[in-house]
Amino acid sequence: MLSNIGPEQRVYLACGVTDMRKSIDGLAALVQAQFQLDPFSPCLFVFCNRQRDKLKILCWQHNGFWLFYRRLERGRFEWPNSAEDKTVVISHRELNWLLDGLSLNQQKAHPKVVAQTVV
Repeated sequence: MLSNIGPEQRVYLACGVTDMRKSIDGLAALVQAQFQLDPFSPCLFVFCNRQRDKLKILCWQHNGFWLFYRRLERGRFEWPNSAEDKTVVISHRELNWLLDGLSLNQQKAHPKVVAQTVV
């Protein structure tokens, strides 16, 4: 399903921590009340727990919500902890980096490869 998401859909990260006991209704209420955004808009809303090893992604499609859940067995998600902003907008590429356990602040997707000659 995540591969069917178009580039026109915005991706919002909920800064800080979220109670992962919340399900669709609780997360939709959080989007609407705390972030002043429409949970029925064609956007992805991404939430993270305190230990930063679990994510939930909420999105509306056609006539119902999708709720995706990702749990890391090792490592932690690089998660923004901005006190000023309640949400951060990221690109789909950055979402894929995040889901792969990479940092959102990396300057390039891959380090520069320099060919070495063997003497």
